[in-house]
Amino acid sequence: MRLLPATLLLAGLCAAIPPATAGAEETLRRITVTGSAEVEALPDIATVSAGVETQASEAAAAMAANATAMNAVFAALEAAGIDRADVQTSRLSLDSIWENRSDGGTPKVVGFQASNMVTVTVRDIDRLGAVVDAVAAAGGNRIFGVDFAVDEPRAQIDAARERAVADARAKAELYAGAAGVALGPVLSISEGGGSGPSPAPVFARAEAMADTPVAGGTITLGASVEVVFAIE
Repeated sequence: MRLLPATLLLAGLCAAIPPATAGAEETLRRITVTGSAEVEALPDIATVSAGVETQASEAAAAMAANATAMNAVFAALEAAGIDRADVQTSRLSLDSIWENRSDGGTPKVVGFQASNMVTVTVRDIDRLGAVVDAVAAAGGNRIFGVDFAVDEPRAQIDAARERAVADARAKAELYAGAAGVALGPVLSISEGGGSGPSPAPVFARAEAMADTPVAGGTITLGASVEVVFAIE
């Protein structure tokens, strides 16, 4: 008689715990797909690296000449309408210049080279050519690394996100149909890394430049999502 209540209690507990196979089956009845999409956009902002490289026999002279030239570059950028907040020093260096000897002797320092580089943000890319010309006219002898971007890309990225979700659903429907199951509701969505911005080789705005020809072309912005669907 003492075992009867314990037996009944054990039976009740077993009935309350769902079978392990049921949980495993529920976990398996889903499909996970990745969707991606890209959109093209016209850039409205550009950055360019520019600066001055000077040489002299003495380190102080190289730095002094560089400072004079860079002050002229800063003044030219300001005259071109570039805000000081859009000019950032990216490199400042002083290096030794070594004698190039072919006789195997010990090389010695014969001079010094000073370099001062800035990254300039141009918020009107139609004036990028004029800005580059202004830097060169002021004494800038190092100009490279032009990059284009969209200043406020939220709208384009959101459009890519919507298309990425639609791409994920299309893939899931294809897989579900091929497997002979019905696609259920969305269980989860997680965003992956975007694919942009990246430049596309399209020279659509070259004719807008009246000075040094610079083409903005288009850039590509992308989005990627992982979507988990239930299957029925």
